[in-house]
Amino acid sequence: MDRVIEKKTWSTKRLMTIAGITGVVLLVGGSIFFTSGKSKLNVDTERITISEVKKGAFQEFIPVNGVVLPLTTIYLDAIEGGRVEEKYVEDGAVLKKGDPILRLSNTDLELSLANQQTAVFNVLTQMQISRDQAQQNTITKLNSMADVDNALKEAERVYNLDKKLYDQKAIGLQEYQSALNLYNYQVRRKRLAVQILKQDTVSTGAQAKQSAESYANMKGTLELMKKKVGDLIVRAPIDGQLTSMDAEIGQSKNKGEHLGQLDAQGGFKVRVDVEEHYLSRIYTGLKGDFTFAEKNYKLVIKKVYTSVEKTGRFTVDMEFVGEVPKGIRKGQTLQIRLALSDETTALLVPKGGFYQQTGGNWIFKVSEDGKTAYKTDIQIGRFNTDNYELLQGLKPGDKVITSSYENYGDIQELVLKK
Repeated sequence: MDRVIEKKTWSTKRLMTIAGITGVVLLVGGSIFFTSGKSKLNVDTERITISEVKKGAFQEFIPVNGVVLPLTTIYLDAIEGGRVEEKYVEDGAVLKKGDPILRLSNTDLELSLANQQTAVFNVLTQMQISRDQAQQNTITKLNSMADVDNALKEAERVYNLDKKLYDQKAIGLQEYQSALNLYNYQVRRKRLAVQILKQDTVSTGAQAKQSAESYANMKGTLELMKKKVGDLIVRAPIDGQLTSMDAEIGQSKNKGEHLGQLDAQGGFKVRVDVEEHYLSRIYTGLKGDFTFAEKNYKLVIKKVYTSVEKTGRFTVDMEFVGEVPKGIRKGQTLQIRLALSDETTALLVPKGGFYQQTGGNWIFKVSEDGKTAYKTDIQIGRFNTDNYELLQGLKPGDKVITSSYENYGDIQELVLKK
């Protein structure tokens, strides 16, 4: 007899099917849930830096290094070449203007001086001989002029007398004509004598002038030669300290070769190296400051050397404004803050490693309860070694994480744990 078999409502196959579908649904739902929300990361507050946004004075500046140099430096070069015969002082000596430093010898130069002295003496002797001859020649011409004057006067007396006698019919025409001819001859002779004497005066004067000019030129050359020989003794051009002396007895120095330098004792300047991409922003009048012996001092740019070196830097000279630090020495290195702008009031964010990952476009802002930090868009303007200038995105009193974000990846929210 057949029996009715009761069908099972929850078979094993059905249960497994339901379980599989449920698992898939849960997996998809969980995925959607976790991906649709914000990604979070727990961080230890002791491993991060939390800073407060403040409003304060901001000035854009760059840190640079400067070397202290004398305000005035005179380079000593050999004006004339020669052999070092004697050193009067050593490196580091403090000198007055005109003090001798060293003496060079130059046989050729000294021989040229002797030859020039001889030439000048010969010219002077020749001038004296020429002057004596000119004077003698002039005296001769003056004597001739005296004879001509006397002959003219006698011819004039005879002519006047014969003219009266001829008018009175006391003498004949031939005698009268002879007296007239003699008188006219003496007149012409006088004119010629005057012309010759005048030409002699002009010629003598021109010759004397030419001789004087020649003598003056040779004497000037002699004085120049004396100066050149005198330059073999190197002297201090100003008051100052002798440094970088490079000359030893017996050493030969060529004309123009460097011998050392003289540093004026009247003050100091600071030579600063600046990176080339700041060239367009650096000009005379910009100021800087530095700390020396726990006291702040100010500097101002006086000269900009616009040529860029192979190192990618250019140099500027700065001078002290007001007080010069006591005890400062040549060659000291100073760490200077060179201002690129005037001081203004701005919203400030302390500098930190976050900028490397965000580029200044966003930052983690700490919530008011201090338990979390979340991404906030910001805009950063200028910066210096201490702070960034915040243009928008935060307000005074906000707290932000300024340490590095290197390990945060795409995390949207940080959970702060103490």
